[in-house]
Amino acid sequence: MASILAAAPILGLIAMLMSMSHLVPIAISVIYSDGALSAFVFAACLNFAAGFVVWLATRRFRREIMAQDAILLVVLAWSGGALFATVPLLLALPALSFTDAYFETMSGITTTGSTVLSNLDNLPPSINIWRGLLQWFGGMGIIVLAIALLPMLGVGGRQIYKAETPGPMKDTKLTPRLAETAKGLWLIYFGLSLACFTAYALAGMPWLDALMHTFSTMATGGFSNHDASFGHFDSPLIESIAIFFMLVAAINFGSHFLALRSRSIAPYRQDPEVGWFLAVMLGSCAGIGLYLWQTGVYPEFPTALRHASFNLVSVATSTGYASRDFNLWPIFAPLWMMFLVSFASCSGSTGGGIKMIRAVILYKQVYREFIRLLHPSAAFPMKVAGHPVENRVVFAVLAFLFIYIVCIVSLTLLLTATGLDVLTAFSAVIATINNLGPGLNQVGPATTFEALNDFQTWLLSAAMLVGRLELFTVLVILTPAFWRK
Repeated sequence: MASILAAAPILGLIAMLMSMSHLVPIAISVIYSDGALSAFVFAACLNFAAGFVVWLATRRFRREIMAQDAILLVVLAWSGGALFATVPLLLALPALSFTDAYFETMSGITTTGSTVLSNLDNLPPSINIWRGLLQWFGGMGIIVLAIALLPMLGVGGRQIYKAETPGPMKDTKLTPRLAETAKGLWLIYFGLSLACFTAYALAGMPWLDALMHTFSTMATGGFSNHDASFGHFDSPLIESIAIFFMLVAAINFGSHFLALRSRSIAPYRQDPEVGWFLAVMLGSCAGIGLYLWQTGVYPEFPTALRHASFNLVSVATSTGYASRDFNLWPIFAPLWMMFLVSFASCSGSTGGGIKMIRAVILYKQVYREFIRLLHPSAAFPMKVAGHPVENRVVFAVLAFLFIYIVCIVSLTLLLTATGLDVLTAFSAVIATINNLGPGLNQVGPATTFEALNDFQTWLLSAAMLVGRLELFTVLVILTPAFWRK
């Protein structure tokens, strides 16, 4: 109870700040006269009023944020943010159920990109922009944004930052002050987003399409305002731009920050993930392109390479765009793409999955076990980028992998028990827990998640939240030890 009271005033401040995000779809609604203006005005007022009431009622309980408070705050901010984000959808799309609306907003705020909506081309433009904006804010993290602003209101944020930020970024201090770090990361994010928007517009995208796809590209979210996704444009130039910015967004933003500050590419060379990430991407694009050509999916290798590269990078970075229905490709290709999304993105990026750094540590641990079998008495310390890795870090990574596998298996079994076929269930879990978006079979890139029943939909909504907050942050609040004083 004490943790809830400590988190409540900060949640109220976040809600008031985030109510300002409605101004973007409000402006779009005014420009296009799409009929959704009143929905966004009401939602903005409700969001602000609810935040103000919570802050006013609980501000006397404010205290220094402890680890338990921070964890609970993060979980409540993401789940509550998705709840409030449903309001304009429910008002503007009265046929949409609350379950489907929550799934859509949770998919947006966790940058997953799975959708229950169809006929996207004819939705009010402000609704589509709202979906994209949720992803853009979720991409770098609503909590990190708040940390950049809340110090001005007298609220510290280091414990919040460590609870929300994934992987090795938790203990990385890019600047002496946390607020300056958060501001620096957001400036990089905004600058790259502006560059992405400009590139899309110059390549021929209408400005509204460019804005929508900038939001979802930089967030590696994958929402589109067209049912055909990137197949709507059928442009090699636009696809190339998307590939570049998807790769950029899947690299640690701390490395972007350091590279800009030092005006050097040295931080990328020193980053232990970047080399592995780019090697895996380039090798997989060439391999899948060759495979699609050899199996006769595409008669010419350049065409095969084009579609393999775009869709593989999109899936592997957990973005989820599609230029072709890769569900129709020979099963090896989409399964390899689903495998990549589990680990390919770098820590500190907007991508999902267990992150490349954990995959590298797991690989080195396996190799170390091989050496120990051959030389039982030899000392073989693990190093990553020339720095020793403590055993406690290795054990933490192994524990993370174990719970990751347990979640995938458990959720897949639950979905199959509800009547879904194994391929649909497994790919739906992979798509949501890794914040990818489209799966295979009934939830493939040419379809939506609309056919799922309410139980299946809520289960996958939970998978998105657990995956976005990297499992332990959510699962730890279910343990009795968390609630003990």
